[in-house]
Amino acid sequence: MTVTKNIVIEPVRTLKDNYVWTLINHKQLTAVIVDPGEARPVIDFLNNRQLSLLAILVTHHHWDHTGGIAEILNHFDAPVYGPAEEKIPQITHRVSEGTQINITGFPVKLQTLEIPGHTSGHVAYYGGQMLFCGDTLFAAGCGRIFEGTPAQMYSSLQKLAALPDDTLVYCAHEYTLNNLRFAKTVEPGNLAIEKRMEKVEKLVNKNLPSLPALLNEEKETNPFLRCHLPEIKSAVERRQYQHLNDPVAVFAALRKWKDNFQ
Repeated sequence: MTVTKNIVIEPVRTLKDNYVWTLINHKQLTAVIVDPGEARPVIDFLNNRQLSLLAILVTHHHWDHTGGIAEILNHFDAPVYGPAEEKIPQITHRVSEGTQINITGFPVKLQTLEIPGHTSGHVAYYGGQMLFCGDTLFAAGCGRIFEGTPAQMYSSLQKLAALPDDTLVYCAHEYTLNNLRFAKTVEPGNLAIEKRMEKVEKLVNKNLPSLPALLNEEKETNPFLRCHLPEIKSAVERRQYQHLNDPVAVFAALRKWKDNFQ
């Protein structure tokens, strides 16, 4: 649980490792939810807390982020904000780069960022020091490239990395520990990765979320945000047995490496 701008943010665990981030205004007993891939845990959470649902935010069309929307709307009357370029039938408010989201009765204003790569129309929501980035940026990692290109994904990650260092990153899956194991493989001499692994292992062993992540910590430990650095370039080139000309090529090879990492 985190508190920012008079909002308490709690994760509702769904499916295997998804988080439905729930932004709660306790004064008004209202909530906004992000990427509900499953309905029943979210409905139970809202009812148990006696919360009214003000809005649903969706980052992309994959079923584990949208599968619960229809049933939730059977219980709550709320607008659904989602990417203009993706087919999500329940969307009532289509958003694109720069769209400001002002939810009546909710104290935080959010800005939409277009971040294609994982899917072609993927968006993120940023405001009040909070970033809800779906499956694009993960703690110590990034999403797979399903519909976009490596250049798009790299550009999207660079856009997110340019946000203030104190940004809290609320990604949608609990992948942190495995991502850090990969990061350590890429950068075995990075002491910040070792330190972060120790912290995350303690949380995971207690069945506690490793999120949100601090963006500044991502820049120190996430290899996908470090492709411009010579140590990452050298590690990937050794793996590939070839020279790589630019950070996008490094990123593309690094993503393929991660795809095959166990």
